[in-house]
Amino acid sequence: MLNTVTASWPKHLALLALCACSLAQAQNAPSRIGYVFTERLMTESKLAKAADAKIEAEFSKRQKSIQDTVTRFKSMEAKFETDAPTLPELERTRRARELLDLEKDVQRTQREFREDLIQRKSEERANIAQKAYKLIEQIAEQEKLDIVLQESAWTSPRIDITDKILKQLDK
Repeated sequence: MLNTVTASWPKHLALLALCACSLAQAQNAPSRIGYVFTERLMTESKLAKAADAKIEAEFSKRQKSIQDTVTRFKSMEAKFETDAPTLPELERTRRARELLDLEKDVQRTQREFREDLIQRKSEERANIAQKAYKLIEQIAEQEKLDIVLQESAWTSPRIDITDKILKQLDK
C-alpha cells in the first residue's frame, strides 16, 4: 500500500504544479477597472433634471404658501411691535399668543415641507440609481471589467465610465 501511495506522488505533484501555474497566470493578468462618479449621474442626467423639474412643480404651490404665511407673520409681528406699547394688556396678550401660534405653525409647516421634499428627492434618486446600476452592470460586462468603483480620492480619466453611463441613461 505504501508503494501505491508513493507511486502516485509524482502525478499529484504534477497536478498541483499545473494548478499553481494556472493560478499564477490568472493573478498576473491585468485587472480591468472602471469608475463611475455617481453624483454626476444624479445631477447631469436627463432623468435627474426631469426629476428635479417634476419635484419643483410638485412642491412650488406649497413653497409659495409657506412664503406667503411667513410674510404675513412678519407683517403681523412688525405691526404688533409698533402697537404693543399702546394696546391694553388683554389685547396685547391675545395678539402675542396669536403670533406665537402662527410662528409655531410656520415652523411646523416648514419642517414638514423640508421632510417631504427630502423624501421625494430620495425616491427620485433611488429610481435613477436603480436604472444606473443596471447600466453599470451592462457596460461592465460589455467591456469585461473586473470591478467598477464609485468612490475614490482620485481617478484616472482613462478608467472613468461615467460619460458612457450618462449617455445610456439619457436614451
